[in-house]
Amino acid sequence: MKRSSYCGDVREDSIGKDIVVCGWVHSRRDHGGVIFIDLRDREGLLQIVFQPENKEIFKIAEGLRSEYVVSVKGLVRKRPEGTLNPNMPTGSIELVVSKIEILNTCPGLPFEISDYRETSEELRLKYRYLDLRRPNFQKNFIMRHKVANEIRNFLNDESFLEIETPFLTKSTPEGARDFLVPSRLHHGSFFALPQSPQLFKQILMVSGFDKYYQIARCFRDEDLRADRQLEFTQIDLEMSFVEENDVMDVIERMLSRVFKNVLNIEIKIPFERMSYADALLHYGSDKPDTRFEMEIKDFSAELKESGFSVFSSVISKGGIVRGLCIPKGASFSRSEIDGLTNFVGEYGAKGLAWMKITESGAESNIVKYFKDEKIKVIISKLGAKSGDLIVFLADEEKIVAQGLGALRLKMGKELGLIDKSKFNFLWVVDFPLMEWDKEEQRWQALHHPFTSPQDVVSLNKENAGTAKAKAYDVILNGIELGGGSIRIHRSDVQKKIFDILSISDESAKEKFGFLLDALTYGAPPHGGLALGFDRMCALMAGEDSIREVIAFPKTQKASDPLSNAPAPVSEKQLKELGVRIVVKQAKV
Repeated sequence: MKRSSYCGDVREDSIGKDIVVCGWVHSRRDHGGVIFIDLRDREGLLQIVFQPENKEIFKIAEGLRSEYVVSVKGLVRKRPEGTLNPNMPTGSIELVVSKIEILNTCPGLPFEISDYRETSEELRLKYRYLDLRRPNFQKNFIMRHKVANEIRNFLNDESFLEIETPFLTKSTPEGARDFLVPSRLHHGSFFALPQSPQLFKQILMVSGFDKYYQIARCFRDEDLRADRQLEFTQIDLEMSFVEENDVMDVIERMLSRVFKNVLNIEIKIPFERMSYADALLHYGSDKPDTRFEMEIKDFSAELKESGFSVFSSVISKGGIVRGLCIPKGASFSRSEIDGLTNFVGEYGAKGLAWMKITESGAESNIVKYFKDEKIKVIISKLGAKSGDLIVFLADEEKIVAQGLGALRLKMGKELGLIDKSKFNFLWVVDFPLMEWDKEEQRWQALHHPFTSPQDVVSLNKENAGTAKAKAYDVILNGIELGGGSIRIHRSDVQKKIFDILSISDESAKEKFGFLLDALTYGAPPHGGLALGFDRMCALMAGEDSIREVIAFPKTQKASDPLSNAPAPVSEKQLKELGVRIVVKQAKV
């Protein structure tokens, strides 16, 4: 019997027709001599009816169990009145079986094939082939395919060329830890798996392919969390003869098309733009979630000369004071406020000052240090109302921003302030070009050392801390979806950046020599961006973890229970590679 339709695709226009469907037994019900099964394939469920008059087929139906694989032929008919299921796309029809073939059986399952995910992740990943049968899971991967298809179609229409870059390349330890691959032909030497195609896509621009893209596999040997995996996928693109606005325009139109054609959601373009400084000031993060208000406000100027020595002392030493209004937070108990203090302490904050706003004014043990005019300014600036709680952090800017930013998100989630139906996009721009590394006592590139500065001419070591980059991150609902920049295309500018970063000519040549050489051979101005494809699909599917949109992910312990990877290899293989395993001695 050759399949003529997917189960989930059958509709009322097939009534009266004989069709053949194949799939897995999702559930079985015996209703007074008539047996019903829901047959499942990747497109959905179809109710199959076995009638007792056909004794041979009915006997087979009595032996069907969950996850048996069957092929059935039968007549499509409208369901009887009172039995329609409006919750199923196929809920108005059913298939009356005239022929069945059991293609395979299935033993008892380690967990039920359903959309409930109470099973441990270790067990789910060990039996990933069963886990992936879940209907909602399959919808995720069908959606992922559609997203990739829309991206390819859009970029092809925009005259981009899809070009693959190498998986085996040279280690350039400037970012996360590389995965290293020993060379059999060159003992003692190693390839590295790419953390991104950054250097190669720039070389493609030097080569004259002025619009490149790739749905690229990337690898980073780093600790895992919900939005990280050892291997991941990014939408990588690069363009020649462009500036920031050109790259951002392409991304906005691409994302607008993807959301419209895949989710039928209209995305407003152009996206809002926010400076890095404003993002840290008002949201405490360079990836602000703008789905709810609750903005952070700076009070350093207003409280510089307050009677509260904690604030005035911090400000006099170059620190800052910022505040956040928590709606209806005045009802929090002292122990709950202590819990908030402990929470911001995880970000380095030494304490949390607070005021409860009531009908009669502000109440707390610090109110006595402030004049009424100052308190009115604080309340007005934060838009606080009776019943709200105002909290303050005073410290160096990084600690204050991170602490209040994390507290803002925590409160937004716990108080139900976030509208999860929204997709809020924005660009964060005007990033610092560099940041000071206290440990190494030198400047580090905030993004990567090939990012072009906004002002090349006046840049030097003395003003590196205030220099801005031609860089841009696209943010969706508080998640960094991707980032990019205009690149340095002139070797003299690149050398200037390396000098400020204290990267010697010898070190630069050793790490990036092939790119630096390429820049001397007529490199055009160019820039690009990489989007996290897994993150994007997880957000579109409403999932909290990218593991729910990756077919075969690793656990948080960086292992694969399905294949038992990583695993030891034979001595013969190690000898061929010139590699010897050194066993770590346990500390006594």
